[in-house]
Amino acid sequence: QVQWVESGGGLVESGGSLRLSCTASGFTFSSRHIGWYRQAVGKERELVAVITESGRGTNYADSVKGRFTISRDNAKNTVYLQMNSLKPDDTAVYYCNHPQASASNPNDYWGQGTQVTVSS
Repeated sequence: QVQWVESGGGLVESGGSLRLSCTASGFTFSSRHIGWYRQAVGKERELVAVITESGRGTNYADSVKGRFTISRDNAKNTVYLQMNSLKPDDTAVYYCNHPQASASNPNDYWGQGTQVTVSS
């Protein structure tokens, strides 16, 4: 029922930037916090950024703080992740979802994600 469509990933060199987009449907977008997750090969899915319903409040994992900026446009049902000063450790598939989503919960729906690869 809930759908998430991520885009904007790609291959970038260390120090470069990317801007990811996530468009969601199947729920009242403007009334929900939205999070960006990432999952590197062989690692658990990690919540890296959260934005409140209004877009005025944000939270970041320490690993991305100061480099990533989450924002949203509720009129477009879209959340963005501006990623600057990218590092090879940022290489992962990036997903958006509710901040409380679990990769192991079959009731949580996930998009296909968008691949971010940072070369050294």
